[in-house]
Amino acid sequence: MLKIGVLVSGGGTNLQAIMDAIDTQGIPAEIVSVVSSNPNAYALERAKNKGIEAVTMRKRDYADAKAYDIALAEHFKSRGVGLVVLAGFMTILGETFVNEFENKIMNIHPALIPSFCGDGFYGLHVHEAVLAKGVKLTGATVHFVSPITDGGPIILQKAVEVLDDDTPEVLQKRVMEQAEWKIFPEAIRLFAEGKLQVEGNKVRIKK
Repeated sequence: MLKIGVLVSGGGTNLQAIMDAIDTQGIPAEIVSVVSSNPNAYALERAKNKGIEAVTMRKRDYADAKAYDIALAEHFKSRGVGLVVLAGFMTILGETFVNEFENKIMNIHPALIPSFCGDGFYGLHVHEAVLAKGVKLTGATVHFVSPITDGGPIILQKAVEVLDDDTPEVLQKRVMEQAEWKIFPEAIRLFAEGKLQVEGNKVRIKK
């Protein structure tokens, strides 16, 4: 059984989607710890409601970024975590942490990488940029995390239509419902079943 550690900072809608999928879709995994960079994140309540360990670890409480990375890594390793999931985590992870869990950290980005990604593209900013550009399709991407922001190997993508009367908030909600909440649990299932093989910067899905 794959043990998952989840990093959060906000409401935890993707965390909820993953917990629900584990319960209903037979994903051979369990979330053993949810760590938030924000003590007031509602995601912590979602974890507690499921009986999952919920703790706060803030970067500012550590001597420097490397010390924070080491503490996070030790926290998850001590719980036997085999996959770290970023579900709306707004703190930058350094190379120390990323290297400890190479190709074992998943993130979801609310656009079709390599469009609208990289430094500064997060949350509503992504959807604002999509609408400003006037593209007709957006979506979501699940990828492994590398030291380059949004630059790791792509696992799954799903497109979502952009409508003429969209606002950033409306588009954000539709991307979550039609793409994020579907492909994030699916990517975790594929990982848990040993079906993801990383080759360079590409991911091959085994049949």
